[in-house]
Amino acid sequence: MNILIVGGGGREHAIADAVGRSRKDPSIYAVMSKKNPGIAELCEDFLLEKETNVEAVVEYAVSNNIEIAVMGPEAPLAAGLVDSLEAAGIAVVGPRRVVAQIEFDKAWARNFMRASNIGGCPKFEVFTERAPMDAFIEELGNVAIKPAGLTGGKGVKVMGDQLKDVDAAKEYAASLLEGDSVVVEENLIGEEFTLQAFVDGTNLAYMPTVQDHKRAFESDLGPNTGGMGSYNEAGGVLPFLVEDDVEQARLIMKHTVAALYEVTGVGYKGIFYGQFMITKDGPKVIEFNARFGDPEAMNVLPLIETDYVDVLSAIANGTLDKLDVKFSNKATVCKYAVPAGYPDNPTKDREVVVGDIGDALLFYSSVYEKDGKVYTTGSRSVAVVGVADSIENAEKIAQNAIENLSGDLHSRRDIGTADLIQRRIDHMNEIRAN
Repeated sequence: MNILIVGGGGREHAIADAVGRSRKDPSIYAVMSKKNPGIAELCEDFLLEKETNVEAVVEYAVSNNIEIAVMGPEAPLAAGLVDSLEAAGIAVVGPRRVVAQIEFDKAWARNFMRASNIGGCPKFEVFTERAPMDAFIEELGNVAIKPAGLTGGKGVKVMGDQLKDVDAAKEYAASLLEGDSVVVEENLIGEEFTLQAFVDGTNLAYMPTVQDHKRAFESDLGPNTGGMGSYNEAGGVLPFLVEDDVEQARLIMKHTVAALYEVTGVGYKGIFYGQFMITKDGPKVIEFNARFGDPEAMNVLPLIETDYVDVLSAIANGTLDKLDVKFSNKATVCKYAVPAGYPDNPTKDREVVVGDIGDALLFYSSVYEKDGKVYTTGSRSVAVVGVADSIENAEKIAQNAIENLSGDLHSRRDIGTADLIQRRIDHMNEIRAN
């Protein structure tokens, strides 16, 4: 089978790795804007091209007799690549544009949730004018401000964090109004977690829950990033969650997939990503994404025991209910090495040398290759993943690996450590007690 992977980051390297482990011995092709050495090594052939150049990607897929195309990032979904590939007769693991807007149009997503009575929706309103927006910010008092469009995970700001008070929230919201509508919603208090699922239009197969760490520096300080690392617990339920939290989140996602079909007439196929906040009132939806998380893909894909080509085929064919999708009962810790100064003032074009990383897995992200050497761009460079029977042991494997990467790099040591996880548990115990 000829399989095309669209995208060239760490998430897509993890996807390519999962496809490459298939007993079906598929031929892997890729379209990426710059050469990811990890993906390139697994490929029969690849095209260096922007993933949003729909015409070029479709032409490449047709000319290489691609049977299934697998979407990585969000931008090609917003560009309508899935629709065009399907029109050319190619099966796609990724949602069509009309349902993918649950990610790329946050205003549409919130209004859809309210109209469809989806559980876990916070108080919110969407604004195009300043005066009523200021009044709503005053009314809520503690808010999160979101531009409606795609921002690579970096456009959302919340009070008590990036925004020091109501006035700062008003000013930031006003600055976003110039080119976009703005979503103002209550600032949710709790702990974030990610739940991802494979979806075939009707059926969902859920993955283990993961916690991502957006902040650049240890103890969750510094600016937001695309994600500095993440972890999951053996058994699939994070240490600060209980089974009922996960079950409620699953039901919210199932209801959302059904409502998307009711509203649009189009079945959602691909990866469905729920970003939740577990609060005193149960899970609330921070946002939905229409693809794997990065880094969260690197936690769950190495654990998949079911042949990944079978999973992709079941998504494309609408037969997920006939397939037993299994994950190994292991914990993982993923840590990203990023250029020094990332995200605000990153160094670029510095060589990355991979030493002895032991038992860890390595996924290249935003790097480029020249004369057989690997160099940084301004974004996240390389991720390492420890897989073990416990988070503690997985963290040791990942930390050892990250210490054996050399270059002008920065990483967070605290992701997956006992101290950080205990703080999460204590925080949730306090919230539940109140």
